[in-house]
Amino acid sequence: MFQAPGAASPSPAHEAKNSSGGSTVQRSKSFSLKAQVKEICTACQKTVYPMERLVADKFVFHNSCFCCKHCHTKLSLGSYAALHGEFYCKPHFQQLFKSKGNYDEGFGRRQHKELWVHKEVESGTKSA
Repeated sequence: MFQAPGAASPSPAHEAKNSSGGSTVQRSKSFSLKAQVKEICTACQKTVYPMERLVADKFVFHNSCFCCKHCHTKLSLGSYAALHGEFYCKPHFQQLFKSKGNYDEGFGRRQHKELWVHKEVESGTKSA
């Protein structure tokens, strides 16, 4: 019943305490206190919830917001073509860009023909 001082056996209350004197608490690894990151739709700038989330070329959209820039037809992951961050249906992409043979026309970029003319002028001055 009585024990000598200094010969105390560890009790369950002492085992549950950590070195700082507080009790240890183990949390489930599946539970996280991190806040969910809200994703924003690229087209409408509203919150996208997981059930309506669609990712194309690293852009997040609502299913209903993923539309052709030219005709506003709803697109799917198998029916779109992208150029410079803009999304088009395949028929309009063909009509607007491939028929010209130059992807840069209409985007405010220098034409490739201009680059060729400058090279011809430079090569002409070096040989003369």
